[in-house]
Amino acid sequence: MIRQISFITLLLGANLLFDAGSAAATESNLIREFIPAAPPALTERIRQYQNTRSALLAGYAADGHGMYVITRFGATPQLHHIQYPQGARRQLTFFEEPVGAAVPSPSDPNLVALLKDQGGDERFQVYLYDRRTGKSRMISNGEGRKAWPKWSNAGDQIAWMTTLEGAKRGIVVAHGEGLAQRRVAFSAEGSWFPLAWSPNDEQIALYRFMSLDRSELHLLDPLSGKVNQINAAAGPIGYGRVSFAGNSEHMYIAMDEGRESLGLFSYEISTGRKTLLTPDVAYDVELVAASADGSSFAFTVNQEGQSDLRVIDAQSMNPVEIPALPPGVISSLEFESDGSSLAVTLNSSSSPGDVLELKLDEINAQWRWWTQSETGGIPSSTFVAPERLRYPTFDKVDGKTRTIPAFIYRPASTGPHPVVVSIHGGPSFQARMDFSSRHQLLAAELGIAVIVPNVRGSTGFGKSYQMLDDGRKREDSVKDIGALLDWISTQPDLDQNRVAVMGTSYGGYMVLASLVHYSDRLAGGIDIVGISNFVTFLENTAEYRRALRRPEYGDERDPEMRSFLQQISPLTNANKIRSPLLVIQGMNDPRVPASEAEQIVAAVRANGQHAWYLAARDEGHGFQKKANVDAMMEAIVLFLDAALFAKTPNSSTATR
Repeated sequence: MIRQISFITLLLGANLLFDAGSAAATESNLIREFIPAAPPALTERIRQYQNTRSALLAGYAADGHGMYVITRFGATPQLHHIQYPQGARRQLTFFEEPVGAAVPSPSDPNLVALLKDQGGDERFQVYLYDRRTGKSRMISNGEGRKAWPKWSNAGDQIAWMTTLEGAKRGIVVAHGEGLAQRRVAFSAEGSWFPLAWSPNDEQIALYRFMSLDRSELHLLDPLSGKVNQINAAAGPIGYGRVSFAGNSEHMYIAMDEGRESLGLFSYEISTGRKTLLTPDVAYDVELVAASADGSSFAFTVNQEGQSDLRVIDAQSMNPVEIPALPPGVISSLEFESDGSSLAVTLNSSSSPGDVLELKLDEINAQWRWWTQSETGGIPSSTFVAPERLRYPTFDKVDGKTRTIPAFIYRPASTGPHPVVVSIHGGPSFQARMDFSSRHQLLAAELGIAVIVPNVRGSTGFGKSYQMLDDGRKREDSVKDIGALLDWISTQPDLDQNRVAVMGTSYGGYMVLASLVHYSDRLAGGIDIVGISNFVTFLENTAEYRRALRRPEYGDERDPEMRSFLQQISPLTNANKIRSPLLVIQGMNDPRVPASEAEQIVAAVRANGQHAWYLAARDEGHGFQKKANVDAMMEAIVLFLDAALFAKTPNSSTATR
C-alpha cells in the first residue's frame, strides 16, 4: 500500500517529527512550548482558509434603510452597516476586542446596543453606539457579566441579564433618555434571560434555566418588578425561543412538554390555554419570530443538523409558500418592522455565513443575498460537502443496536485517508451542517477525512438521548468514540492506523478521555480549552456557572460523586496517555480555567510523553483574534503532520 504524502512534505520535502528537545518560546501574547516554526509557504496557504469571512445579522435599521451586521475585516468581528443588498459593508466600530452581540434600536436608526468583554474574560458589558457621533459609551455598571440585551418596542428601554453577588443572576432594565438602571428581578438559583418584550411593552418574557430538563418561563412587569411564572403546573419542561403575537395576548413558545423534542405551541396568556402547532414535526423547533403586525410568524426546525424554515399565516394558520434556501443552518431570524420582509443568517458547508432577505409581499419573490462573504480566494466549489452517517455503538435501544449520528468530510483524493475525529463541546450542543474553515482545510487541502460525531449527550436528537451521558454515565459517551474507531476499521477508504482526535471545551475532555482509553488506537489528540479534572474544573470555573454545570457532571461536594469524578478524570489517568498531545488554551478563560490545561500538560510530560502547548494571554474560552487563530491553525496542522504522516516514537504512523 502506498503511503499518502503530507501537505508539508510537498512543501518542504520532509515530514515533521516530534522532538522532545524542541525549545519553548514566549511572545508578547502567545506562549509556545515544543511547537516548531511553521514554514512560510504553509502559513500563506493556511491563512487563505483563515481569511474566510462570515456575516451575522444584527437587525434592520429602524428607518428601513439597510441592516446592521457583525463581520470581520481586521483582527476581530465588528459592527457594520449595509445600505442595500450587496452594498458596501461600512465598518462602524473599531474596538480591539470583538463585538459579542449587537441589537439595533427599533425606534432610532442611529443607536445600537453592543456587548463587549476584555481579552475573552466573558465579563461582557452593554455599550450604546451612536452613529451620529461615532462614539460608544458603557451603559451597564461595569461589574459582573451582562448578556441578552433586548430593546422595548418603543425603544425607550433596554433589558439585559446581569450576574449579581455570588452565583445569582438577575434582570436589569435601563429606561428613559439617560437609560437609568433598575434591577427588577433576581434569584439565587438558575440563570435569567430576557427573551422578548410584548408588543405593548407591558411585559417581558423571561427564561429561567436551572438544568437541561428543568427550566421556566415567567412574565415580568418592568414597572412594578412583579414576576409571574406561566405554564407552571406542567412540571419539568425544557423551553426554547419565545415570541409574542401582535396582540400581546398570545405567545409562540418552543417547549418539549409531553414530547421528546421542542415543539411550537401557541399560548394564551390570560387562560393558559396552549395548542401544539407542530404535531407532525419530530425534531426541535429552534428560532421563532412573529411579525409586529401579527399577520404571520416564522420558525426553524433542526432536522438532524440542517435548518428547515417555515412561515405561517397567523389568521388561517396555513403555511406561506416561500422559495427554498440552500441547505445549511439558520442562526438568526427577524421580520422587518412592517412585516413585509424576513431576514436570516444562513451558514452552509460551502458558505461561511451570509445575510439573506425575502420580500414576503412580492409575487414570485426570491431570496436576496445582502452579503456574499469571502472565502479567502478559494473557490467554494473546492470545499468538501459533509455526508451524514450513522455508526453502531455498544448498547441497544428498543432491542436494537443504538446508532450514533455523525458527519464525514471525505477528501477527493484516493485513500486510505488519515482521519481526524472532531468532537463538539457542550456537551449539550450539536455538530451541524455548517461551515468550518478548519474542517475544510483538513479535508480539502491536507487529504484528511474528518468525522464529526454527535455522541450521546448531544442536543437535537430528543431529550432522552441528551440525558444519556449525565452523572455516572459520563464515560458512555467516550465508549461512543471507541465504537467509531471500530467503524473506521471497517472502511476501506479510511486508515485505522492514522486516527487523531480533536475537540474544544467538553470536546477537549473527550479528547483526553479517548487518549486514556484508546491510546493504542490513536496517533494523537488536540485538546482545546478542555476539562482535565472534573473536580478542579467545578471548583475553579466562574462562580455563576458552577450551579449550572453540577446537574450535568455531578456535584463535587458530594463525597461519593467527588470520588467518581476523580476516578474518571483524565488527569487521574494521565499515565495511560501514550499518544502525542497538543493543548491549546486561553489564559483568561472563565469557563475552563487555564489550570486545567497546565496540569494535564505537566502530567503527560512527567510520564515522558510528547505534549505541545499553545496559550494566548489575551484570549478566553477559545481564540477569537485573527493573529491568535492563525497561530492556532498553524500548530494544529504541524501537529497533525507529525502525528499522522511522520514516523513518531509512539504511534503506528510509519510508512506502509
